Amino acid sequence: MFNSFDSRPRIVRLHGTGSVALPGDAMFEEVVARHPTNPSTRAVITVDVTRISDSCGWGVPVMDKIGEHDLIRRHAEKKGEQGMVEYRAQKNASSIDGLPGLPL
Repeated sequence: MFNSFDSRPRIVRLHGTGSVALPGDAMFEEVVARHPTNPSTRAVITVDVTRISDSCGWGVPVMDKIGEHDLIRRHAEKKGEQGMVEYRAQKNASSIDGLPGLPL
């Protein structure tokens, strides 16, 4: 789902089937190579879109983007690669509703 938070609010939803590419997978390496390096990157999600829907977004608040937070980058850099592996194993093995997390 994508939201527009500027003066013309819109909501766009992409429906389809997703797949996960992990480090070492060709798709992961291809996508990651096109983006700035981030030590917290752990997977690439691709979606085969079968339907696109939109709505008015009248309930979407007006917001301004003033920048990106760097908290996740600093957190990952402080923990290091092995620390992030351990953190994910401890904190991300399942979702808050009990669904399995991404493979470690």
